[in-house]
Amino acid sequence: MKQKDVYTLDKEDDKAVQLFIKLGMPKNLAKTLLCLSQFDECKCADVEQGADLRQPEVSIAMQELRRRGWIKKRDLKKEGKVKAFEQEKLKEVESVKKDLSELKNIMLSR
Repeated sequence: MKQKDVYTLDKEDDKAVQLFIKLGMPKNLAKTLLCLSQFDECKCADVEQGADLRQPEVSIAMQELRRRGWIKKRDLKKEGKVKAFEQEKLKEVESVKKDLSELKNIMLSR
């Protein structure tokens, strides 16, 4: 498993959140925005952990940020899992081919 740097809001960020709230921004939106400002790209789970919010709270904040045009959503496919499965099956096929070849040689040498 990859080790990943995790961003979490600190006391300075809390001050910024309070200022955003004072200016009329909802708290969860402010926390999400501050967390996102630390990444070029990230997953919702990164924001959940970094902003200490639950998944539905992050989803609502992200929808609002997309509505405002401040962020863009990009869906990623789980290509790595498919690739790993493919490699596993190809190894199995090679093993079966080897066994069949060995069996064929044994049978022909009789």
